[in-house]
Amino acid sequence: MKSNLDHYKNIDKSTHLLFNEKETFKVFHFNNLSSETEFFKHQLTNNYIQIYFCNSNTCKVAFNFEHCTTNLDEGFSNMVYFKDEQMNILFTLPPKSELITILISIEYFHSLFSIEGNFLFNFNSFKVGKPIIEPKQTTPTIQFVLNQLISKQITKALRPVFIKGKVYELLSYYFNPSNENNTENENCPYIANEETVSKIKKAKEIIIEEMINPPSLEELAKQVGLNIKKLKTDFKEFYGVPVFTFLLNYKMELAKKLLQEQKLNVNEIAINLGYSTSSHFIAAFKRKYKITPKQYSKS
Repeated sequence: MKSNLDHYKNIDKSTHLLFNEKETFKVFHFNNLSSETEFFKHQLTNNYIQIYFCNSNTCKVAFNFEHCTTNLDEGFSNMVYFKDEQMNILFTLPPKSELITILISIEYFHSLFSIEGNFLFNFNSFKVGKPIIEPKQTTPTIQFVLNQLISKQITKALRPVFIKGKVYELLSYYFNPSNENNTENENCPYIANEETVSKIKKAKEIIIEEMINPPSLEELAKQVGLNIKKLKTDFKEFYGVPVFTFLLNYKMELAKKLLQEQKLNVNEIAINLGYSTSSHFIAAFKRKYKITPKQYSKS
């Protein structure tokens, strides 16, 4: 079956690529804040263990052909392995979807999970010619690490070290056999219980839905049933940044998407993001990206 892949954009050198170290692993972060479905592709030239985490909505990942697809729902992951060095990975991301992808060199993967010849991971499934697709629910602990991986404010110089450390932490939880069928150990290590985690997630949803006129911290705390101190502390622990820093980052990412689409001018984007004047929006954008919205849209 032939497939036309012209509508897939190549992401090899795009802003979606958070980390890329030869012979170890790559990390991609997709966050579709636009109103249209986005399509991306990445060409593999080596064998990789592929792990996909869907943070929001649903995402599709296909291999070489659009019909060879694995579907991911929010809160789930898939580990994928094909013994095929030449492969196009095709990403389909509907509006309001978010996907984190980790591609680990098979040789490096083996080295991580073996000590003096004793394998810490069961490789029995890795049979020649047999593809592996293993779905798994994303635990609160893993979700916490994912949020830090993409949200934590780290200087540019330290960013590679931070990402590597978080990926190692992520893998240790993901492949820890003691967590299989043991829900008692699945609570976020820094937040007391699942009820609190649910309230923190609800707070994020509220500030995004009401970003034009967001509630105050006091109002937000009342809406989700937490006191202000706990909301501030646990939100920062779970998402890596304070509430309104998270909202500002979200607005700026959305602004970039709208500027790329070139359907709205700067004044209209400012209004859509809840800024009283375009000058306030321009100043915020320039502080964040060291470039004006107009300059960004031209680039």
